Amino acid sequence: MLNGQKIIVVMPAYNAEKTLAQTVAEIPRDIVDEIFLVDDASADETVKVAAEMDLTVFRHTKNFGYGRNQKTCYREALKNGADIVVMVHPDYQYSPNLIVPMAGMIAYGEYDVVMGSRILGKGALVGGMPLYKYVANRFLTLAQNLLIGQKLSEYHTGFRAFKREVLENLPLDENSDDFVFDNEMITQAAFFGYRIGELSCPTRYFTEASSINFRRSVKYGFGVLGTSLKYRLHRLHLLKSNLFREREEKLAPDYYREIEKKIVKNF
Repeated sequence: MLNGQKIIVVMPAYNAEKTLAQTVAEIPRDIVDEIFLVDDASADETVKVAAEMDLTVFRHTKNFGYGRNQKTCYREALKNGADIVVMVHPDYQYSPNLIVPMAGMIAYGEYDVVMGSRILGKGALVGGMPLYKYVANRFLTLAQNLLIGQKLSEYHTGFRAFKREVLENLPLDENSDDFVFDNEMITQAAFFGYRIGELSCPTRYFTEASSINFRRSVKYGFGVLGTSLKYRLHRLHLLKSNLFREREEKLAPDYYREIEKKIVKNF
């Protein structure tokens, strides 16, 4: 806990067997109350490794996508009483050591959402981010800041912390099950007036770290621009988008199951 608030770390996982232990080892257990991993039907031993580390594990019945994975993460964290939820990828691309300051910015009332930015400072290129991804990141962020009216350094990080109220109120089930979910979520947070802060975060690009290919990156880029345009048109009352309407419960949690640790250990 931090300032009397329960902190749950969630990790959306897919084929993270090689990097999971290293990531979990750096999670500050002195303030983190629980760690949840949601496996999106990995083809490797991600579930077994997670269970052996005594994590709380949920497994999708099939591969539903990165966005659906996060929906499960947040649903289970809220169900288990989280006041602050920190999402970090289990591929060791981001530094779990920064969970403390990120959660602290929420726990002490400064922000509702905090993102670990790879762009603040010089962490992105030094950490191995491909040049084309860096350029695309800067272009998309500029376009979004202009359309949404924010001044963020980036919208595309996979390291984020949320106040419970944010997760309870955002209409997340309206979002994509694909990678653009991340961007839709931050755009929604801006639309509903939540305070968004950033923290400089180093990043690590290496063989085992997850990274979408060029084709999917292009698809993601168009999705980002589309989300920002929906935001602007909705604000101007020229188009109504379900992304920005009051939350309605739609997605029943019958597409995944909690894994019993003692069973998984015998796989």
